[in-house]
Amino acid sequence: MSSGSKPGFHELAKESAMYHPQEALLKVPSKKEKLIIGIPKETAWQENRIPLIPENISVLTNNGHEIIIESQAGKEAKFSDHEFSEAGARVTEDLKEVFGAEIVLKIQPPTKDEIKLMKPGKFLMSTLQLGNLGKEYFLELSEKKITAIALENIQDKVGSQPMVAAMSEIAGNSSMIIAAENLASSKNGMGVILGGITGVDPTRVVILGAGTVAEFAARSAIGLGASVQIFDNRLYRLRRLKHNLAHPVSTSIIDTDSLSNAISQADVVIGALRASHGRTPCVVSEEMVMSMKPNSVIVDISIDHGGCFETSALTTHKSPTFKKHEVIHYCVPNIPSRVPRTASTAFSNILTPYLINAGKLGGVSEMVSAYKWFRKGAYLFRGLHCDLDICEHHKLNYKDLDLLLAAQV
Repeated sequence: MSSGSKPGFHELAKESAMYHPQEALLKVPSKKEKLIIGIPKETAWQENRIPLIPENISVLTNNGHEIIIESQAGKEAKFSDHEFSEAGARVTEDLKEVFGAEIVLKIQPPTKDEIKLMKPGKFLMSTLQLGNLGKEYFLELSEKKITAIALENIQDKVGSQPMVAAMSEIAGNSSMIIAAENLASSKNGMGVILGGITGVDPTRVVILGAGTVAEFAARSAIGLGASVQIFDNRLYRLRRLKHNLAHPVSTSIIDTDSLSNAISQADVVIGALRASHGRTPCVVSEEMVMSMKPNSVIVDISIDHGGCFETSALTTHKSPTFKKHEVIHYCVPNIPSRVPRTASTAFSNILTPYLINAGKLGGVSEMVSAYKWFRKGAYLFRGLHCDLDICEHHKLNYKDLDLLLAAQV
Protein backbone atom coordinates (compact mmCIF):
# COMPACT_ATOMS: atom_id res chain seq x y z
CA MET A 1 0.00 0.00 0.00
CA SER A 2 1.43 3.37 -0.97
CA SER A 3 1.95 6.09 1.60
CA GLY A 4 -0.40 8.34 -0.43
CA SER A 5 -3.40 6.14 0.47
CA LYS A 6 -3.24 6.89 4.25
CA PRO A 7 -5.00 10.28 4.13
CA GLY A 8 -7.86 8.68 2.23
CA PHE A 9 -8.48 6.03 4.87
CA HIS A 10 -8.12 8.65 7.60
CA GLU A 11 -10.81 10.86 6.05
CA LEU A 12 -13.08 7.86 5.50
CA ALA A 13 -12.76 6.86 9.17
CA LYS A 14 -13.60 10.40 10.30
CA GLU A 15 -16.61 10.55 8.02
CA SER A 16 -17.85 7.13 9.26
CA ALA A 17 -17.55 8.23 12.89
CA MET A 18 -19.93 11.12 12.24
CA TYR A 19 -22.82 8.68 11.72
CA HIS A 20 -22.33 6.67 14.98
CA PRO A 21 -23.83 7.67 18.35
CA GLN A 22 -21.25 9.55 20.40
CA GLU A 23 -20.95 9.55 24.21
CA ALA A 24 -21.51 12.88 25.89
CA LEU A 25 -21.12 13.95 29.51
CA LEU A 26 -24.42 15.07 31.02
CA LYS A 27 -24.71 17.10 34.19
CA VAL A 28 -26.19 14.90 36.91
CA PRO A 29 -28.45 16.92 39.18
CA SER A 30 -27.19 16.94 42.80
CA LYS A 31 -29.60 16.01 45.59
CA LYS A 32 -27.37 17.61 48.20
CA GLU A 33 -29.41 19.52 50.75
CA LYS A 34 -28.43 21.94 53.49
CA LEU A 35 -29.41 20.45 56.82
CA ILE A 36 -30.56 22.77 59.61
CA ILE A 37 -29.92 20.99 62.91
CA GLY A 38 -31.13 22.18 66.31
CA ILE A 39 -29.38 20.96 69.48
CA PRO A 40 -31.16 21.87 72.73
CA LYS A 41 -29.72 21.64 76.22
CA GLU A 42 -30.55 18.33 77.88
CA THR A 43 -33.04 18.65 80.74
CA ALA A 44 -33.43 14.97 81.68
CA TRP A 45 -32.25 13.85 85.12
CA GLN A 46 -28.50 13.09 85.23
CA GLU A 47 -28.06 13.59 81.48
CA ASN A 48 -24.75 15.38 80.93
CA ARG A 49 -23.97 14.35 77.35
CA ILE A 50 -24.39 16.29 74.12
CA PRO A 51 -24.89 14.69 70.66
CA LEU A 52 -22.35 16.76 68.69
CA ILE A 53 -19.03 18.20 69.85
CA PRO A 54 -17.34 21.31 68.35
CA GLU A 55 -14.86 19.36 66.20
CA ASN A 56 -17.64 17.49 64.41
CA ILE A 57 -19.83 20.57 64.16
CA SER A 58 -16.95 22.20 62.30
CA VAL A 59 -17.00 19.28 59.81
CA LEU A 60 -20.74 19.71 59.28
CA THR A 61 -20.65 23.47 58.84
CA ASN A 62 -17.76 23.12 56.39
CA ASN A 63 -20.06 20.82 54.41
CA GLY A 64 -22.63 23.61 54.18
CA HIS A 65 -24.95 22.58 57.03
CA GLU A 66 -26.31 24.90 59.71
CA ILE A 67 -26.17 24.10 63.43
CA ILE A 68 -28.29 25.99 65.96
CA ILE A 69 -27.38 25.16 69.56
CA GLU A 70 -28.91 26.30 72.82
CA SER A 71 -26.60 28.30 75.05
CA GLN A 72 -24.90 26.21 77.78
CA ALA A 73 -25.91 22.94 76.04
CA GLY A 74 -22.37 21.60 76.40
CA LYS A 75 -21.65 22.91 79.90
CA GLU A 76 -21.84 19.55 81.72
CA ALA A 77 -19.59 17.93 79.09
CA LYS A 78 -17.10 20.80 79.54
CA PHE A 79 -17.69 22.41 76.13
CA SER A 80 -18.18 26.19 76.11
CA ASP A 81 -20.49 28.29 73.96
CA HIS A 82 -17.37 29.95 72.56
CA GLU A 83 -16.06 26.58 71.28
CA PHE A 84 -19.34 25.88 69.50
CA SER A 85 -19.41 29.37 68.02
CA GLU A 86 -15.84 29.05 66.78
CA ALA A 87 -16.81 25.74 65.14
CA GLY A 88 -19.47 27.54 63.09
CA ALA A 89 -22.60 26.86 65.17
CA ARG A 90 -25.12 29.58 65.98
CA VAL A 91 -25.52 29.79 69.76
CA THR A 92 -28.90 31.03 70.97
CA GLU A 93 -31.09 31.19 74.07
CA ASP A 94 -34.25 31.04 71.95
CA LEU A 95 -35.74 27.54 72.41
CA LYS A 96 -38.28 28.14 69.63
CA GLU A 97 -35.44 28.64 67.20
CA VAL A 98 -33.66 25.48 68.33
CA PHE A 99 -36.76 23.27 68.21
CA GLY A 100 -37.93 24.93 65.01
CA ALA A 101 -34.97 23.47 63.08
CA GLU A 102 -35.42 20.90 60.31
CA ILE A 103 -33.76 18.24 62.49
CA VAL A 104 -33.92 18.26 66.29
CA LEU A 105 -30.94 16.30 67.64
CA LYS A 106 -30.97 15.20 71.29
CA ILE A 107 -29.65 12.54 73.61
CA GLN A 108 -32.86 11.99 75.60
CA PRO A 109 -36.38 12.04 74.06
CA PRO A 110 -38.05 15.47 74.09
CA THR A 111 -40.57 16.39 76.78
CA LYS A 112 -44.19 17.24 75.98
CA ASP A 113 -43.41 20.95 76.12
CA GLU A 114 -40.45 20.47 73.77
CA ILE A 115 -42.60 18.51 71.29
CA LYS A 116 -44.99 21.47 71.18
CA LEU A 117 -42.12 23.67 70.00
CA MET A 118 -41.31 21.39 67.05
CA LYS A 119 -42.64 22.26 63.60
CA PRO A 120 -44.97 19.78 61.85
CA GLY A 121 -43.39 17.42 59.35
CA LYS A 122 -39.85 17.77 60.70
CA PHE A 123 -37.34 15.25 62.07
CA LEU A 124 -36.34 14.05 65.53
CA MET A 125 -33.18 12.08 66.26
CA SER A 126 -32.70 11.00 69.87
CA THR A 127 -32.43 7.92 72.04
CA LEU A 128 -35.67 6.14 72.91
CA GLN A 129 -36.10 5.42 76.62
CA LEU A 130 -39.12 3.13 76.35
CA GLY A 131 -39.41 2.58 80.09
CA ASN A 132 -40.05 6.29 80.62
CA LEU A 133 -42.39 6.92 77.67
CA GLY A 134 -46.15 6.45 77.56
CA LYS A 135 -48.56 6.18 74.66
CA GLU A 136 -49.13 9.96 74.70
CA TYR A 137 -45.52 10.62 73.66
CA PHE A 138 -45.93 8.69 70.42
CA LEU A 139 -49.36 10.17 69.70
CA GLU A 140 -48.10 13.74 70.14
CA LEU A 141 -45.24 13.15 67.69
CA SER A 142 -47.66 11.44 65.30
CA GLU A 143 -50.04 14.40 65.34
CA LYS A 144 -47.19 16.63 64.18
CA LYS A 145 -46.29 14.22 61.34
CA ILE A 146 -42.79 13.86 62.77
CA THR A 147 -40.26 11.36 61.41
CA ALA A 148 -38.51 10.04 64.53
CA ILE A 149 -35.27 8.04 64.66
CA ALA A 150 -34.12 6.11 67.75
CA LEU A 151 -30.33 6.46 67.73
CA GLU A 152 -29.68 3.26 69.70
CA ASN A 153 -31.67 1.17 67.19
CA ILE A 154 -29.68 2.26 64.12
CA GLN A 155 -27.58 -0.62 62.88
CA ASP A 156 -24.38 -0.68 60.90
CA LYS A 157 -23.84 -2.73 57.77
CA VAL A 158 -23.03 -5.89 59.74
CA GLY A 159 -26.13 -5.68 61.96
CA SER A 160 -24.62 -4.36 65.21
CA GLN A 161 -25.80 -1.20 66.99
CA PRO A 162 -22.94 1.33 67.13
CA MET A 163 -24.51 3.62 69.74
CA VAL A 164 -25.28 0.77 72.11
CA ALA A 165 -21.80 -0.70 71.62
CA ALA A 166 -20.06 2.63 72.32
CA MET A 167 -22.04 3.37 75.49
CA SER A 168 -21.68 -0.25 76.65
CA GLU A 169 -17.93 -0.02 76.22
CA ILE A 170 -17.84 3.12 78.38
CA ALA A 171 -20.07 1.52 81.03
CA GLY A 172 -17.97 -1.67 81.11
CA ASN A 173 -14.65 0.14 81.49
CA SER A 174 -16.12 2.60 84.00
CA SER A 175 -17.48 -0.20 86.19
CA MET A 176 -13.97 -1.35 87.06
CA ILE A 177 -12.82 2.20 87.83
CA ILE A 178 -15.86 2.59 90.09
CA ALA A 179 -15.16 -0.73 91.80
CA ALA A 180 -11.50 0.17 92.32
CA GLU A 181 -12.44 3.50 93.92
CA ASN A 182 -14.94 1.91 96.30
CA LEU A 183 -12.61 -0.90 97.38
CA ALA A 184 -10.26 1.73 98.84
CA SER A 185 -10.38 2.38 102.57
CA SER A 186 -10.95 6.09 101.86
CA LYS A 187 -14.39 5.05 100.57
CA ASN A 188 -14.94 2.68 103.52
CA GLY A 189 -14.15 -0.28 101.29
CA MET A 190 -12.10 -3.39 101.97
CA GLY A 191 -8.83 -1.54 101.58
CA VAL A 192 -7.60 -3.73 98.72
CA ILE A 193 -6.34 -2.94 95.23
CA LEU A 194 -8.42 -4.11 92.29
CA GLY A 195 -6.27 -6.67 90.52
CA GLY A 196 -3.23 -8.30 91.97
CA ILE A 197 0.45 -7.82 92.79
CA THR A 198 3.30 -10.26 93.23
CA GLY A 199 2.82 -12.48 96.26
CA VAL A 200 -0.76 -11.36 96.96
CA ASP A 201 -3.91 -13.19 95.88
CA PRO A 202 -5.74 -11.34 93.07
CA THR A 203 -9.08 -9.63 93.62
CA ARG A 204 -12.03 -11.84 92.71
CA VAL A 205 -14.49 -10.28 90.27
CA VAL A 206 -17.83 -11.84 89.32
CA ILE A 207 -19.59 -10.48 86.23
CA LEU A 208 -23.25 -11.21 85.52
CA GLY A 209 -23.90 -11.13 81.79
CA ALA A 210 -21.82 -11.78 78.68
CA GLY A 211 -22.64 -8.84 76.40
CA THR A 212 -20.56 -5.82 75.40
CA VAL A 213 -20.67 -4.25 78.88
CA ALA A 214 -19.46 -7.50 80.41
CA GLU A 215 -16.72 -7.89 77.81
CA PHE A 216 -15.15 -4.51 78.53
CA ALA A 217 -15.58 -4.91 82.28
CA ALA A 218 -13.75 -8.24 81.97
CA ARG A 219 -11.00 -6.71 79.81
CA SER A 220 -10.35 -4.03 82.42
CA ALA A 221 -10.37 -6.50 85.29
CA ILE A 222 -8.06 -8.93 83.49
CA GLY A 223 -5.71 -6.09 82.55
CA LEU A 224 -5.38 -5.20 86.24
CA GLY A 225 -4.67 -8.82 87.15
CA ALA A 226 -7.98 -9.75 88.79
CA SER A 227 -9.47 -13.24 88.80
CA VAL A 228 -12.65 -13.09 86.69
CA GLN A 229 -15.71 -15.35 86.64
CA ILE A 230 -18.55 -14.66 84.16
CA PHE A 231 -22.14 -15.89 84.41
CA ASP A 232 -24.83 -15.90 81.70
CA ASN A 233 -27.67 -18.20 80.66
CA ARG A 234 -26.76 -18.16 76.98
CA LEU A 235 -23.92 -20.47 76.04
CA TYR A 236 -23.29 -18.84 72.68
CA ARG A 237 -22.66 -15.51 74.41
CA LEU A 238 -20.25 -17.07 76.89
CA ARG A 239 -18.43 -18.81 74.06
CA ARG A 240 -18.20 -15.61 72.00
CA LEU A 241 -17.00 -13.59 74.99
CA LYS A 242 -14.32 -16.14 75.86
CA HIS A 243 -13.13 -16.09 72.25
CA ASN A 244 -13.08 -12.26 72.13
CA LEU A 245 -11.13 -11.97 75.36
CA ALA A 246 -8.47 -14.44 74.18
CA HIS A 247 -7.67 -15.00 77.82
CA PRO A 248 -8.55 -17.88 80.15
CA VAL A 249 -11.56 -16.85 82.24
CA SER A 250 -14.05 -18.94 84.16
CA THR A 251 -17.52 -19.02 82.60
CA SER A 252 -20.70 -20.56 83.95
CA ILE A 253 -24.41 -20.88 83.33
CA ILE A 254 -26.44 -19.09 86.01
CA ASP A 255 -27.62 -21.59 88.60
CA THR A 256 -28.36 -20.84 92.22
CA ASP A 257 -25.65 -22.98 93.84
CA SER A 258 -22.76 -21.94 91.56
CA LEU A 259 -23.75 -18.27 91.63
CA SER A 260 -24.21 -18.22 95.42
CA ASN A 261 -20.79 -19.79 95.94
CA ALA A 262 -19.05 -17.36 93.55
CA ILE A 263 -20.72 -14.29 95.05
CA SER A 264 -19.87 -15.29 98.61
CA GLN A 265 -16.17 -15.32 97.68
CA ALA A 266 -16.19 -12.23 95.44
CA ASP A 267 -14.64 -8.87 96.22
CA VAL A 268 -16.54 -7.20 93.36
CA VAL A 269 -19.78 -8.19 91.61
CA ILE A 270 -20.78 -6.42 88.38
CA GLY A 271 -24.40 -6.60 87.22
CA ALA A 272 -24.33 -6.40 83.43
CA LEU A 273 -27.38 -8.41 82.43
CA ARG A 274 -29.65 -6.94 79.79
CA ALA A 275 -33.16 -8.10 78.97
CA SER A 276 -34.37 -8.11 75.37
CA HIS A 277 -37.70 -6.65 76.52
CA GLY A 278 -38.88 -5.21 79.79
CA ARG A 279 -37.18 -5.48 83.16
CA THR A 280 -33.77 -7.01 83.74
CA PRO A 281 -34.08 -10.40 85.50
CA CYS A 282 -33.23 -10.19 89.21
CA VAL A 283 -30.82 -13.10 89.70
CA VAL A 284 -29.09 -12.17 92.98
CA SER A 285 -31.29 -12.54 96.05
CA GLU A 286 -30.94 -10.56 99.26
CA GLU A 287 -29.76 -13.74 100.96
CA MET A 288 -26.87 -14.01 98.45
CA VAL A 289 -25.89 -10.39 99.15
CA MET A 290 -25.90 -11.11 102.89
CA SER A 291 -23.34 -13.86 102.29
CA MET A 292 -20.85 -11.46 100.65
CA LYS A 293 -17.67 -10.24 102.35
CA PRO A 294 -18.04 -7.09 104.47
CA ASN A 295 -17.18 -3.92 102.49
CA SER A 296 -17.14 -5.75 99.16
CA VAL A 297 -18.61 -3.89 96.17
CA ILE A 298 -21.66 -4.31 93.91
CA VAL A 299 -21.87 -2.23 90.71
CA ASP A 300 -25.32 -2.71 89.22
CA ILE A 301 -25.06 -1.41 85.65
CA SER A 302 -28.44 -3.04 84.92
CA ILE A 303 -30.18 -0.57 87.27
CA ASP A 304 -31.27 1.35 84.13
CA HIS A 305 -33.75 -1.49 83.56
CA GLY A 306 -34.57 -2.42 87.14
CA GLY A 307 -31.33 -4.02 88.31
CA CYS A 308 -30.30 -7.63 88.79
CA PHE A 309 -29.77 -7.51 92.59
CA GLU A 310 -32.69 -7.70 94.99
CA THR A 311 -30.98 -5.11 97.22
CA SER A 312 -30.40 -2.53 94.45
CA ALA A 313 -31.96 0.95 94.67
CA LEU A 314 -31.43 3.98 92.43
CA THR A 315 -28.60 6.32 93.38
CA THR A 316 -27.21 9.50 91.79
CA HIS A 317 -23.87 10.72 90.46
CA LYS A 318 -23.69 13.11 93.44
CA SER A 319 -24.53 10.41 95.99
CA PRO A 320 -23.62 7.20 94.14
CA THR A 321 -23.38 4.55 96.87
CA PHE A 322 -25.10 3.10 99.91
CA LYS A 323 -24.38 0.17 102.20
CA LYS A 324 -26.74 -2.71 102.80
CA HIS A 325 -25.75 -5.84 104.74
CA GLU A 326 -22.25 -4.30 104.95
CA VAL A 327 -21.92 -4.41 101.14
CA ILE A 328 -21.27 -1.23 99.13
CA HIS A 329 -23.86 -0.76 96.36
CA TYR A 330 -23.26 1.51 93.35
CA CYS A 331 -26.57 1.80 91.45
CA VAL A 332 -26.33 4.92 89.29
CA PRO A 333 -28.26 4.77 85.99
CA ASN A 334 -26.71 6.13 82.81
CA ILE A 335 -23.08 5.49 83.78
CA PRO A 336 -21.74 7.04 80.52
CA SER A 337 -22.95 10.44 81.82
CA ARG A 338 -20.32 10.05 84.53
CA VAL A 339 -17.76 10.79 81.79
CA PRO A 340 -19.86 13.06 79.55
CA ARG A 341 -17.01 14.46 77.47
CA THR A 342 -15.87 10.99 76.39
CA ALA A 343 -19.44 9.79 75.86
CA SER A 344 -20.34 12.92 73.87
CA THR A 345 -17.31 12.43 71.63
CA ALA A 346 -18.34 8.82 70.98
CA PHE A 347 -21.90 9.90 70.15
CA SER A 348 -20.66 12.67 67.88
CA ASN A 349 -18.23 10.46 65.97
CA ILE A 350 -21.03 8.02 65.15
CA LEU A 351 -23.65 10.66 64.30
CA THR A 352 -21.55 12.91 62.05
CA PRO A 353 -21.19 10.47 59.10
CA TYR A 354 -24.96 9.79 59.23
CA LEU A 355 -25.70 13.51 58.95
CA ILE A 356 -23.19 14.12 56.17
CA ASN A 357 -24.64 11.19 54.23
CA ALA A 358 -28.18 12.45 54.80
CA GLY A 359 -27.17 15.83 53.39
CA LYS A 360 -25.70 14.23 50.28
CA LEU A 361 -28.84 12.16 49.68
CA GLY A 362 -31.23 15.07 50.19
CA GLY A 363 -32.36 14.67 53.80
CA VAL A 364 -33.28 12.24 56.57
CA SER A 365 -36.27 10.80 54.67
CA GLU A 366 -33.97 9.91 51.79
CA MET A 367 -31.53 8.34 54.24
CA VAL A 368 -34.35 6.18 55.63
CA SER A 369 -35.33 5.16 52.10
CA ALA A 370 -31.78 4.41 50.96
CA TYR A 371 -30.35 2.41 53.84
CA LYS A 372 -32.09 -0.47 55.61
CA TRP A 373 -29.60 -0.37 58.49
CA PHE A 374 -30.50 3.28 59.17
CA ARG A 375 -34.19 2.49 58.71
CA LYS A 376 -33.99 0.18 61.73
CA GLY A 377 -33.95 3.29 63.92
CA ALA A 378 -37.24 4.71 62.61
CA TYR A 379 -40.25 4.35 64.88
CA LEU A 380 -42.30 7.13 63.25
CA PHE A 381 -42.28 8.02 59.55
CA ARG A 382 -44.17 11.20 58.67
CA GLY A 383 -46.40 10.62 61.66
CA LEU A 384 -47.10 6.93 60.95
CA HIS A 385 -46.15 4.38 63.62
CA CYS A 386 -43.69 1.90 62.11
CA ASP A 387 -42.15 0.03 65.06
CA LEU A 388 -44.04 -3.21 65.64
CA ASP A 389 -42.96 -3.71 69.28
CA ILE A 390 -43.98 -0.19 70.27
CA CYS A 391 -47.30 -0.50 68.45
CA GLU A 392 -48.12 -3.82 70.09
CA HIS A 393 -47.21 -2.52 73.54
CA HIS A 394 -49.18 0.72 73.27
CA LYS A 395 -51.93 -0.57 70.93
CA LEU A 396 -51.07 1.86 68.12
CA ASN A 397 -51.85 1.43 64.42
CA TYR A 398 -48.81 -0.21 62.85
CA LYS A 399 -47.61 0.56 59.32
CA ASP A 400 -44.87 -1.51 57.68
CA LEU A 401 -42.14 0.98 56.75
CA ASP A 402 -40.84 -1.08 53.82
CA LEU A 403 -44.33 -1.10 52.28
CA LEU A 404 -44.74 2.63 52.91
CA LEU A 405 -41.48 3.35 51.11
CA ALA A 406 -42.34 0.98 48.24
CA ALA A 407 -45.65 2.78 47.73
CA GLN A 408 -43.79 6.09 47.28
CA VAL A 409 -41.59 4.80 44.45
